[in-house]
Amino acid sequence: MAEPLKIGVAGLGTVGASVIQLLTKHGGQIARKSGRAVSVTAVSARDRSKDRGVDVSSFDWFTDPVEMAEKADIDIFVELIGGDSGPAEDSVRAALSRGIHVVTANKALLARHGVDLAGLAEDNEACLNYEAAVAGGIPIVKTLRESMAGNGIGRIYGILNGTCNYILTRMEAEGISFEECLADAQRLGYAEADPTFDIEGNDTAHKLAILTSLAFGTKIAADDIYMEGITSITTADIQAADELGYRIKLLGVALMTETGIEQRVHPTMVPKTSAIARIDGVLNAVAVDGDFVGEIVLVGPGAGGDATASSVVADIADVARGDETPVLGTPSADLKEYQRARMRLHEGGYYIRLSVFDRPGAFAEIARCMGDVGISLESIVQKRHAGEDAPARFDADVPQPVILITYETTEVAIKEALETIMSKGVVAERPQMIRIEKLN
Repeated sequence: MAEPLKIGVAGLGTVGASVIQLLTKHGGQIARKSGRAVSVTAVSARDRSKDRGVDVSSFDWFTDPVEMAEKADIDIFVELIGGDSGPAEDSVRAALSRGIHVVTANKALLARHGVDLAGLAEDNEACLNYEAAVAGGIPIVKTLRESMAGNGIGRIYGILNGTCNYILTRMEAEGISFEECLADAQRLGYAEADPTFDIEGNDTAHKLAILTSLAFGTKIAADDIYMEGITSITTADIQAADELGYRIKLLGVALMTETGIEQRVHPTMVPKTSAIARIDGVLNAVAVDGDFVGEIVLVGPGAGGDATASSVVADIADVARGDETPVLGTPSADLKEYQRARMRLHEGGYYIRLSVFDRPGAFAEIARCMGDVGISLESIVQKRHAGEDAPARFDADVPQPVILITYETTEVAIKEALETIMSKGVVAERPQMIRIEKLN
C-alpha cells in the first residue's frame, strides 16, 4: 500500500470536528476501499484551548490557515473556514499553487471564484473537490460530474436550503406564521441569528450556480440568478396551495431554454403527487432530468456536522483512490460562456392571490386586465373572511381574498396584468404571485 495521505484541516468547527471523528472511526475502512491510508497531521484554528470534542494534541497546529497551506507537510488541504474571500480564498489558492489537493465545503467561495480556482487546480495537477458545498450529504456533485456524464441535461432543480424547507413545512403542518416558524428555527439552531442569507434565497442561489455549471458545462454565473425569498409567504397561501393540490417549496431551478439558461430561486407551488413535494423539514432534494436516464431524485440531509463530514471524507477518499475529474465536469478552458435566458419570457402557470374590494364590476375589471394580455384563467376562488376578524355585515370597503390560477403564460404577461389591476383601484394591496412548476 502507498504511503498514507497527510491531511491538514483548516477550520475546527462542527464540520471540522466531525471530519476528524469520522476519519478516526473509519480510517481502516477508507484505506481498504481506496487502497491508501489517510491521516490528519495538521490543523488550523484560532483558539487552541477550545474543547471541540476531539483530540487535536498530536497534530501540527497553525493559527493561520494560509501558513498551513504554504508550509505544512500535507497532501490534502481541507478548507472548512467559510466565506467567499479572505483566509478561505487565500489558503485555497496557496494550497493549489503548491500542487496540494483541496477539499472544501465552501459554496460561497466556489460560486464567486470557482472557474478561476478550477483553472489553478488544473494548472498545478491538483484536485479540487467540493461535494459538501452543495446539499450537504447528498452526492449530487459526483452524480453530475461522473454518473451522468453520458446524458444531456435539460433541467436541474431542488430544495437546497433546509432552513426554508423547515419553515414552510411547519407553516403547513401547524398553521402558524412565517415569523413564528423563523423564531423557532433560530431557537433550534436551524436558522442563524441573521437569517437573511437563507430566507432571501442567497444560499440556494450559490448552490444552484455550481449545479448549473456542472449540468450545462458553462462558467459559473452566480450573479445571473433571478431570486425571491420566502418572507412574503403567508398561511393563506399555504392553505390555498393545500386546497388546490399543491405544496409550497423554495426551489432552485436551472433550465435550458431556446434563449439561454434560466437560473431562478423562488417559492414554487409543486403538485402534491411529485417526489419533491414530499421532502419535509430540514431535508434537501435534488432532481435532474437526463435525456437518456430520465429524472432522478436524490434526497438527504443538506447540512449538519456529520452529513457534511461524510461528503468531505468521500472527497478525500477519491483523492486517495487517484480519481481525477475536471473540477466542474468540463476542463475550465472548455467551459462555455453563460447565456442568461430572459426571465420575463419564462412560461408556466401562476397562482395569484388578490385582496379585492367587493364592489360591482371588480371581477370583470380583473378578468379584462388578464384577457387583454392573453392570460386564460383555469380557476377563480373567492374566499370570504371567516372567524373573529370577519365583518359583522357586508362591507364593500373590506377587501376579500380572491385566488386565481392561470393556464400557462409568460412572466411578462402576468406582471403587466398585475400592474394594470393595481392601477384600477380594485385591490387593497400588492398581489401575491407564486409560480407553479411542472414536475413529474
